[in-house]
Amino acid sequence: MPLLEQLIDALRVLPGVGQKSAQRMAYHVLERGREGGARLAAVLAEAVEKIGHCQRCRDFSETPVCPTCASAARDVQTLCVVETPADRLAIEQATGYRGFYFVLQGRLSPLDGIGPGELGLDLLGARLAEGEVRELIIATNPTVEGEATAHFLAQIARQHGVRPSRPAHGLPLGGELEYVDRGTLSHAFGSRAEVT
Repeated sequence: MPLLEQLIDALRVLPGVGQKSAQRMAYHVLERGREGGARLAAVLAEAVEKIGHCQRCRDFSETPVCPTCASAARDVQTLCVVETPADRLAIEQATGYRGFYFVLQGRLSPLDGIGPGELGLDLLGARLAEGEVRELIIATNPTVEGEATAHFLAQIARQHGVRPSRPAHGLPLGGELEYVDRGTLSHAFGSRAEVT
């Protein structure tokens, strides 16, 4: 296979990049961005080689224990479970949460061969057994697989005497009811809370 076709095919591994987008990227690098392309290739190769997973939370890390898990300023009594490193980053940037995290790197999906072992739930159970965590915040996505994963995680938490909680899901701030989809509206009504 010619090198240009290999480059286009390699770019298609990125999410949301189809044949046409990959072609445009390849042509751009070769026509105008060779220096940037060389830098991208070098950084990408180094990142793939040197970035692994934190031994405590499974997030991406260049060190055995990531800076978040190594921090003494965090609240050891709360542990937030998320599906992906991107979910962890979103929570970290948008909230005042100061506890620790556990990154599943996916969600339970028996059809795709993803079970408790692939999500590191043995490591999570061992962490809960240490006795420091009092609340497990289960921040999986509100999908069928995410909800099934949340239910499973809640059972693990209860087995270790840890209170499971779930962030509220429902109506968006500033949204109008007539434009909210039926599933979201139904879930919001089903999980309504008392006004204080």
